[in-house]
Amino acid sequence: MLERDIERRLIAPVKALGGVCWKFETPGYTGVPDRIILLPGEIVRFVETKQPGKKERARQRLVHGVLRSLGFTVYSTVDSVEKIDAIIEECREAVHGKGL
Repeated sequence: MLERDIERRLIAPVKALGGVCWKFETPGYTGVPDRIILLPGEIVRFVETKQPGKKERARQRLVHGVLRSLGFTVYSTVDSVEKIDAIIEECREAVHGKGL
């Protein structure tokens, strides 16, 4: 499974929850997660997708740590359907927990 296949599997379920799953790019600043999930109720999640067997680079780990220190949820090394399913379930619970 390619990284782009992993990313594509995120989009439709996030949309079904009323959100968006955008490609997250920051020109001039490296190491940001691949995707940003924006859900109703001001819920924000970052997702670093990887091809199975691949790991984050040191710069990615650093940036993920910065985002986490700011209080954001970052999913690292998302490289399987099972991990995607877990993310979608957590997002569903977050949206429903806000009564939306």
